[in-house]
Amino acid sequence: MLLLKKILQQYRFSFLLFFIAPLTCFILFSCNTQKQKNVPGENSPVQKITLPPPGKITAAENKQLAQACQLWYDSMLQPSVFNGGMLVAKKGNIIFEKYKGSNPLGGPTSVDSNTSFHIASVSKTFTAMCVLKLWEDSLINIDDEYSKYFPSFNYPGITIRTLLNHRSGLPNYLYFMEKLGYKDSAAINNGQVLGVLISHKNSLENIGTPGKHFSYCNTNYALLALLIEKISRKPYPQFVKRIIFDPLNMQHSFVFTPADSNRTTPNYDWKGGRNADNFLDHVYGDKNIYSTPRDLLIWDRALASGLMFSKETMEAAFAAYSNERPGIKNYGLGWRMNMYPNGKKVIFHNGWWHGNNAAFIRLTDQDATIIVLGNRYCRAIYKAYQLVNSFSNYFEVLEIEE
Repeated sequence: MLLLKKILQQYRFSFLLFFIAPLTCFILFSCNTQKQKNVPGENSPVQKITLPPPGKITAAENKQLAQACQLWYDSMLQPSVFNGGMLVAKKGNIIFEKYKGSNPLGGPTSVDSNTSFHIASVSKTFTAMCVLKLWEDSLINIDDEYSKYFPSFNYPGITIRTLLNHRSGLPNYLYFMEKLGYKDSAAINNGQVLGVLISHKNSLENIGTPGKHFSYCNTNYALLALLIEKISRKPYPQFVKRIIFDPLNMQHSFVFTPADSNRTTPNYDWKGGRNADNFLDHVYGDKNIYSTPRDLLIWDRALASGLMFSKETMEAAFAAYSNERPGIKNYGLGWRMNMYPNGKKVIFHNGWWHGNNAAFIRLTDQDATIIVLGNRYCRAIYKAYQLVNSFSNYFEVLEIEE
């Protein structure tokens, strides 16, 4: 009888194991599958986004704005060494568009609407919005410390938000990587920047207190690109392409990788001399997106449409986070902004890298954008901000920020 009881007990255990084990596997597999599905742009087909058609503007307004743009172009860009493209639009209507120069410089091929330019720090607007998309999809919390996702990151108090709004207190990798002897090495990558921050913390200079004050720093966005890769399980260039470029049909926009060397636009100093590549050129997130004025107009329309990001996400992106100093200048989450006493706000980002200059200006209350890109150093590009007052009375004293 005892022997029979033991056999039945063993049988019951085997019977339970027979059903529980597969059930446990099923639950774990289901959870993992659900997590995979929640990652944006995983393996599902790219969902194309159809943007609204351009809004209506009067013929008189179109003429007035076109004349203002032509006058500015003739006085600023035309007589300069500018080699690039300019586009101004309102409600999605192209009011003014002009291209000047050749690609390569001095060659037989003219710059046109399909010529992609390195947009330098305007790239930060894409990185920021990709991070905010992960936040919107509940895959991250931007008030989490960065160390939650990279446990070896030994800088307490630095959150994703403080990286986005340049209040992390981190030093700029453009300088500390050179000082540590990387200038003569092969091109560095984002992972090396993170590794040096961790391993050389005690010897790095200019480390500030997180959240104390605004300090524009490329390191922040190099780290954010790594975060995007960690959460999405895709290389940053692929993620941006799948989440933004492909859905919006931005055919002439891409994140530079060494494989793109044959299709990049060379850049030049103001005298026309070719700028040499250097050890910093492979780090992305803070720079390294190539685009065209027309593709950036598509980006502007996508941001204005409400089809890609929620109202709450856009409000967070365009909120002012640096209020410790008086003045009109401020920074949101990936966006510069000038906030005037009359209540007007200009959302923008400029860029400079080697000989590349970029100005991307958005007037959200006017539903207008001003875009100027070039690959021969030309400071006149930043004076495109002067056109802001052609749309409305924004300012009396002009301040230009590179």
